[in-house]
Amino acid sequence: MKNSDLSLIQERLSLSDEGALIGLYQTCYKKLFHFAKSIVRTNELAEEAVEDVFIKLWCRRNSISEIDDLNVYLYASVKNASLNILSQKAKELVAAPFDFLDIALGDDSLSPDDVMITADMMRKMQGAIDTLPPRCRMIFKLIREDGLKYKEVAEILNISVNTIDAQMAIAVKKLCLALHIEKPFKSSRFPVAQKKSENFS
Repeated sequence: MKNSDLSLIQERLSLSDEGALIGLYQTCYKKLFHFAKSIVRTNELAEEAVEDVFIKLWCRRNSISEIDDLNVYLYASVKNASLNILSQKAKELVAAPFDFLDIALGDDSLSPDDVMITADMMRKMQGAIDTLPPRCRMIFKLIREDGLKYKEVAEILNISVNTIDAQMAIAVKKLCLALHIEKPFKSSRFPVAQKKSENFS
């Protein structure tokens, strides 16, 4: 969703427009659900985390103008809600880094409509993604599937942009090796080949 659209939704929410909340929920739920599930691992807990975030967003609608970036706010809130849920279920998991979480990409993360590749290449690509370290896989998911920028992911996961850059380089290298490509992707038809400058815009 474009920043201009999010700004409009924020304005409508500040006026207690329930339709704006419903529209935001319908637009963002799927991505936020997959993100939450990558942390809590179950559908039920993921649903609980996302719904809790939207409930709290509605409750604070009078001060919603204080949120600088609604997109980052939603992801960060879902992350926090998910970790809070885990702390209730098992306190020892709260301090566990993302490297030890089992991150799964959504089924629609690699769409043939997005990239002109064969089914065999799709299989090899998904296989390469599945072998990525969990934190690297999560970063790849947020950027490739959810369309977030490097600086947004850095803010959400509380890590540096340089770390995001390094992890994406690892992911792209793995994909190149899996697809027997000697150099990083240059085709604009492959969404992973985002220039860093685009991620800082």
